Amino acid sequence: MTDVLLASDADWVIQEVNAALSGPDTTVRVVRAGLAVAAAVEASAPDLVVLDLQIGNMGGMAACIDLHLEAGAGRLPHVPVLMLLDRAADVFLARRSEAEGWLVKPLDPFSLARAAELLMSGGTMTPQPDDDDATDQPEDQAANEAGAEVA
Repeated sequence: MTDVLLASDADWVIQEVNAALSGPDTTVRVVRAGLAVAAAVEASAPDLVVLDLQIGNMGGMAACIDLHLEAGAGRLPHVPVLMLLDRAADVFLARRSEAEGWLVKPLDPFSLARAAELLMSGGTMTPQPDDDDATDQPEDQAANEAGAEVA
C-alpha cells in the first residue's frame, strides 16, 4: 500500500491530487497546514510528501526545508518531496528547498502520477520551465550576492 501525504489548503489542489494519485493501492492523506507536515510524517512516514507552495501558515518551501533538516538530524525518516509551484519563476524556490521534484500548476494528472512514481522509486523530477528567463534571473542574483561576475 502506497501512502502519500499532501499539504495544501486549496480544495481544488486537494481534489486534483486525489484524482491523479488515489487508487486501490494508494491513499492520500491531507493536512491543511504546513506546520502539520512534520508531525504527520513522524506519526506515519509516507512514501511521498506533496507540498503546495502556498499554504497559509507555513508554505511548501519552509515545510520542505524543515523535513530535510529533521531527516538530516535523524529525527524524521527521509521522505521524497514533490512541490507544486504556482509559476515557472518558483523553480528557484524549489531548488533552494532541495525538493526532489516539482511541477508548475495547473496540474496535469499524467505528469503528477509520473512524478510521484519517479520520486517514490528514488528518482527526481525537476522539469525546466519553457521560459529560460524564469530561472536565469534568480540564479544571476545569487551569483551577484556571492561576488561572481555575471555576463
